Amino acid sequence: MREEETRWLTTDEQQAWRAFLTACQALFGAIDGQLARDSDIPHGYYEILVRLSEAPDRALRMTQLAEASASSKSRLSHAVARLEERGWIRRSDCPTDRRGQIAQLTDEGYAALAAAAPGHVAQVRRSLMDLLTPEQVGQLRQISTAIVAGASPDAPPGGACPP
Repeated sequence: MREEETRWLTTDEQQAWRAFLTACQALFGAIDGQLARDSDIPHGYYEILVRLSEAPDRALRMTQLAEASASSKSRLSHAVARLEERGWIRRSDCPTDRRGQIAQLTDEGYAALAAAAPGHVAQVRRSLMDLLTPEQVGQLRQISTAIVAGASPDAPPGGACPP
């Protein structure tokens, strides 16, 4: 992109951008800290356990789990290996595709997730949800959906996002 084509941020946009970054860092720091302190579970691992707990038979193909948890395949593989060591997940070969693997949440993993969930939800409420009005919660969902769509590799140029 040539210099004259750069759409620099306005002062308001720059302030909003920096406030957003600071808010994300503070929120994720609080969430990660609570999970580590109270449950010894990194947030990324917690997300994997949640995704599996919501899946039929508490199981997903590794590729589906990577997509659902927004993890790279290598990062997911490492996390699942650590969760296997804890006895919280078991991996098996996919019966319909020899190249694929299935990750399944064990009863022990579900129990660990169930034990961690109340503290996690309390922290999410304390750090985010209880600070917002119901209208702002709806706006947050809409804004987040737009951000995800705009960050997608298939997003149209210029940042235009579907409503």
